Amino acid sequence: MKNDNSFDKLGDLFNKKKEIPSPPAYRWQDLALSIIKELNIPDFKKSSVFKACRDNSREFIERCLNDTKELCDGKDKWRYFFKLVSSPNTKKDAIDKKT
Repeated sequence: MKNDNSFDKLGDLFNKKKEIPSPPAYRWQDLALSIIKELNIPDFKKSSVFKACRDNSREFIERCLNDTKELCDGKDKWRYFFKLVSSPNTKKDAIDKKT
């Protein structure tokens, strides 16, 4: 084996580019990613979070997230979140408050 004890050139260290992940294209994608991280959404439900964030207003989704954090404790917070998002009464309340 070759034993290489030489140092890198200083210019080589500055020229190395770090791979930076691209930012989400839409605001709702960023919201969905934060919800997935906060509620520990399982892999098979991640697409549902993206759909919920795309189809509903940001205020509605944030209210559902806050209600989930306040009212539910345990590992199944994500189930309660989907229950709030899909309930027709919650959507009706959100529409009534807008008008």
